[in-house]
Parts: sequence; structure tokens; C-alpha cells
Amino acid sequence: MGVMPGLIGLLQATETIKLITGIGRCLDGRLLVVDALSMRFRELTLRRDSGRAPIKDLIDYSQFCGAATTEMDSFAMETISVTELKALLDGDAGDLALVDVRNPAEAEIVVIPSAVLIPLSKIESGEAIEQVRSLAEGRRLFVHCKLGMRSAKAAQLLAEHGILATNVTGGIDAWAQEVDPMLPRY
Repeated sequence: MGVMPGLIGLLQATETIKLITGIGRCLDGRLLVVDALSMRFRELTLRRDSGRAPIKDLIDYSQFCGAATTEMDSFAMETISVTELKALLDGDAGDLALVDVRNPAEAEIVVIPSAVLIPLSKIESGEAIEQVRSLAEGRRLFVHCKLGMRSAKAAQLLAEHGILATNVTGGIDAWAQEVDPMLPRY
């Protein structure tokens, strides 16, 4: 493809600027054909279908394509930043529980103090649901992983079992960047 994507992108950007500023003649109703081998540009005029109704709004593209929505799409999850979590931990940490859903090998590299390691695989299998339930009893529950994706999945699974969990955005990687830069990152 070579430089073609860049060339077409440049043409599209130019058309956008013309539309926004209202200057020049935009390609509305015309199709530009680019032959990069001969470096020729041709225009084809497109006629409107007079019997077709004008487009007034966009369709639901996912529904049109038959794409199934995931359970995560409809799940409203509470989140907290690592700096907000640090402030809570520095305060009265007795009313909160922090669960680390990473694998044991990852926890050997670096941990957030006071976090309890319960791997996501044990939550997914249902093996650790009661352990998390008892840990969360009377406390605010927070879950973290490396970057925040596995803990989001854990929060969803726990919610399906009636356990409210707040996802730590960015996980331990964000913790190492924003809270304690001395911690190793992997």
C-alpha cells in the first residue's frame, strides 16, 4: 500500500477542513478515484436516488450487524483511582477490604500492602466466592489486578453473587506510577 493511506488521509483531512470552514468546493455528490501508479485523479459524479428518504439519524450499528452485547457492556461498575484508594488506606482502613485478583506469581513481584490475594481463576470457578463474601462483610470491598481489566471482570462476577466491589482503575501498575514509584513494574 505504500503511501496510499497517507495520501487518502490527507485528502480526507482537506475535505473536512473545507466543510468546517465553508471554503472551496467539497466532493459532495462526487467520487474521487485515485490511480497511484499513473498518478491520475478522476472524478465521477454520483446522482442522488430521489426515491430514497434522507438520512436523519444513525442506526444502532451493533444491532444492525447482529453483534451480541457482552454482559460487561450493561454492567455499571464503581471505580476508584489509586490515589483515592491510598487516601482511604491511610485513613481508617478497618472498614475496607482490598482483594488482589492477580496470579500468585505476579504477587511475588509486587503487592499493595494489606491486599488479600484471591486469584481471578478462583472467583471464576466459584471456589472463592464465600471467602470474598466473608472478607467483604461489613466492609467496602475493592478489587485490583495489574491494569484493571481482570479486576473489572472480578467485580462483575462478584456482583452476580450479590457482592458489591469497586474496581481499582489502572491496578497495581498505576499504583507503582502514581502512589509509590519505588515499586517494581512488570
